[in-house]
Amino acid sequence: MSLDIALLALRIAIALALYIFLGAVLYFLWRDVRAALQTVEAERREGGRLVVVESASESVAAGREFVILSPTTIGRALTNTVTLPDSVVSAEHARLALKDRQWWLEDLGSMNGTLLNGAPVAEPVVVATGDVIGIGLVKFRLEIERK
Repeated sequence: MSLDIALLALRIAIALALYIFLGAVLYFLWRDVRAALQTVEAERREGGRLVVVESASESVAAGREFVILSPTTIGRALTNTVTLPDSVVSAEHARLALKDRQWWLEDLGSMNGTLLNGAPVAEPVVVATGDVIGIGLVKFRLEIERK
């Protein structure tokens, strides 16, 4: 009889240890996922705006502002975050994205190119507040908000 009680106690102890182990695994997974979500949300909250400083286009007036969040696409297609309905702008012209707490500008293979402070953008490049981005007939000033 005492052997049966000892085996029952051992089974209960093993079951409890297994439940404690599984609970700990689930807790650490939940904590890591929550931390990753907070990091992603913090990056997505970091945004800014593009202010039109010069425009030869009738569709976009100087002084107009576009809110940017990561990633922001600029182009002629309606699927872009910033739509520029001009024939000199490609359907998907350029992208602004936040990577490692830095904003990057990338030309997406546009026919007429993208300019950063008057220089052509050939590969992804880091941008900062005050930079002027030229796309088609429009020049934007980048204003980044840090939170």
